[in-house]
Amino acid sequence: MWFDEATVYQIYPLGLCGAPRDNDGVTEHRILRIMDWVEHIRALGADTVLFNPLFESDRHGYDTRDYTRVDGRLGTNEDLKTVCDALHAAGLRVMLDGVFHHVGRGFWAFRDVQQRRWESPYKDWFHISFDGDSNYGDGFWYEGWEGHMELVKLNLQNPEVVRHQFEAIRGWVEEFGIDGLRLDVVYCLPEDYLRQLRSFTRGLKDDFVLMGEALGGDYNRWMGEGLCDSITNYECYKGLYSSLNSMNLFEIGHSLQRQFGPEPWTLYKGRPLLSFLDNHDVTRIASMLERPEHLPLAYGLLFGMPGVPAVYYGSEWGLEGKKTPGSDDTLRPALERPECNALTGWIARLAAARKGSRALCHGGYRNVLLTNRQIIFERAAEGERVLVAVNADSQPYTAHFDAQSGTAVDLITGAFHDFGGGSELPPYSVFFWKTER
Repeated sequence: MWFDEATVYQIYPLGLCGAPRDNDGVTEHRILRIMDWVEHIRALGADTVLFNPLFESDRHGYDTRDYTRVDGRLGTNEDLKTVCDALHAAGLRVMLDGVFHHVGRGFWAFRDVQQRRWESPYKDWFHISFDGDSNYGDGFWYEGWEGHMELVKLNLQNPEVVRHQFEAIRGWVEEFGIDGLRLDVVYCLPEDYLRQLRSFTRGLKDDFVLMGEALGGDYNRWMGEGLCDSITNYECYKGLYSSLNSMNLFEIGHSLQRQFGPEPWTLYKGRPLLSFLDNHDVTRIASMLERPEHLPLAYGLLFGMPGVPAVYYGSEWGLEGKKTPGSDDTLRPALERPECNALTGWIARLAAARKGSRALCHGGYRNVLLTNRQIIFERAAEGERVLVAVNADSQPYTAHFDAQSGTAVDLITGAFHDFGGGSELPPYSVFFWKTER
C-alpha cells in the first residue's frame, strides 16, 4: 500500500492559520494560508498531508458541531477544496482527522436533545439518563470522553449515528478527494464499528488508509485485516528522545527489536506504524531534547527505523514549544509562512534517501551494534540492505562489526564507504549505508 512508503506532514489547521481559540461564528478564509505551504511540504520530501480537525467545532476541533461544514474560523468547504486540489496537483495525498467517538456540546443533534429532552429523536444518539443532571445543568446526565463533559460520547451502536458519520466521510471523499483518515482515540472505538468503517471506506477507495491514534497497549488490537492499516507508535516516540537524553541507545534499540526484529514473537513486523518525534499533543522535539546537537540525530533515527515518518509543522526548522498544564496552545502556534534552514535541508535529504530505498520503506530490523552512545541496525528487503549508523557522542567512535560487505554508499550524501579496518563515526553523525545482500 502507498502508505508504507509515505512521509507524512502534519498540520493543526486551527493553530497554523491563527483561528480564534473559541468559535466566534465569523467566517474568515484562513485555511487558504496553507496554499503558501504546498511547495515547502513537497520540497521537504513529504508526500502526504495530515490535517487535524477542521470541521465546525466549539473550540479545538475535537468538539465537533457539524461533520459536513468546514469550521467558519478556517473558511468554507470551497476553501478546503481549493487547498486539497492544490495539494493533489502537487502530488501530495490528503488525510483528515476523524473524530468519531465524541462530539462537542454544540453538535446539532445534542442541541436538539437540550431543547426537546426525551422528545428529541436524537436522544439515543448519546449515552443519556434523564434521571440525573450534568455539571452544566442540562436537566439530564450524559457520558463524556474520559470524564471531559465538554466532549459528549456518541452511541456508536446506534445505526443512525454510524450512517450519519459514514455519509459525512463519503462527502469528504467526493468533495475533497481525501485519501485516508486518522482515527482519534481509536482505542475507544468498538471493534464492530471499526470493522464497519474499514469495509465502508474500502468501498469508497481501494487504497483508502485508516491510521489510528493509540497511546499504548498492543497495537494489534486495532490494526490488521479488517481494521486499521497503521497505529501511532507512542512506545518508540518516547524511546527516541529519552534514549538520547539519557545517552542510553539500548532503550530505542531494544524497543525496535521487540517491535520489528527477526524473532518469531516480534509484535509488528511488516506493519507500517506511524513514527513521530512530536505532534499537536506533546512537547516539540526541539524543546524535549537536552542537547541541540541531537536534533538531527533524532530525525535520522526517525527516517531510518521501521514505520512511516511524520513531521509536525514547524518542527522541521527546530520550532520550540512546551506542553503546559491545561493548554496545548503553545504546541499549535499560528505561522504565516514556512521557514527553511540546515535542519529543513537535512530532513529533505533523509526523506529522499528513504523514498528511494526498498529496505528503508519495507525492510525488517536487526541490531548490529549497540552501545550507550552508538547504534547500528540493519534494514533489509528484496536484495537491498541498509545499515543505519548513529553516533550520539561528542567524540568520534570506531565501530567494529561484521559488515558482510566490503563497501557501501551513504544514501544521504552519496559518498562511498569502505568497511575495512573499522567504520569511523564522527561526533553526532548519522549514516544510511546501502550494501547488496
